[in-house]
Amino acid sequence: MDGLGRRVLVAGFDGWNDAGEAASSAITRLREGGAYEPVFSVDPELYFDYQYTRPQVVADGEGKRTLQWPEATLLKPVRATRGTQLWLLTGVEPARAWQAFASEFIDVALREDITGFVSIGSMMSDVPHTRPISVFGGSDNEALRTALELERSTYEGPVGILSVLGHAADTAGIPSASLWASVPHYVAGHTPSPKATLALLDKLEDITGAAVPRGDLATEAAAWEASIDAAAADDEEMTEYIRQLERTRDTWDSPEASGDAIAQEFERYLRRRGDGPSKPGRDDPRR
Repeated sequence: MDGLGRRVLVAGFDGWNDAGEAASSAITRLREGGAYEPVFSVDPELYFDYQYTRPQVVADGEGKRTLQWPEATLLKPVRATRGTQLWLLTGVEPARAWQAFASEFIDVALREDITGFVSIGSMMSDVPHTRPISVFGGSDNEALRTALELERSTYEGPVGILSVLGHAADTAGIPSASLWASVPHYVAGHTPSPKATLALLDKLEDITGAAVPRGDLATEAAAWEASIDAAAADDEEMTEYIRQLERTRDTWDSPEASGDAIAQEFERYLRRRGDGPSKPGRDDPRR
């Protein structure tokens, strides 16, 4: 599509940018839906703090135990096809040396002739699980905003690795956009949110024109919503709180509501979350 081109790098990280595991799950779905091969991985010694993101011992089918270290890897499609192709950048959010981290990956992106960059994240927000998941699509690139009908964020404050990568891409001449799904805060820290993952993939397909696999996400999203309904039914206070969120969301979606409602919620989230991560026990860099 015009703006992002035909070789688009999609980045999503496990960590603070990943409420309800929506972004990392979206990357997993993309990876499982096609054949990919690694192009480049960073040296974990340079970028991760093992006291916060520890290596793990795993056993293979024969019982052999090995160590798995935190990583960040760029993957490319094994086969070239017509239309837009998606490269993937996935891993754990780094703890240090963010400028060097971003430079390494953007250098590889330039070498691979990447034409566009999209970061995907998910944030905890005051939204009900019973309504469609809102996805904020933004860009600092005026031409991209016009072509793809994206917003321009006015946020000022602490940022995370997705913003650093997006800025590095723009500086290198690769147009960048960002997608953020709003996950109900009362469930974001307790269970994966397939409904948010589905919303991110829908929006990614919309702005890139790539064929995005979804598998059985629609069924999983319906089951997720039903499970929360069942849990809330036994809690009168929670039921009333969700009704309040529904009334607010319905007001936003009414014809009289401002078109900036989702953008404003995004700004409120960033200011509210500037003092800590959404997932304890992970690397804790600020957004």
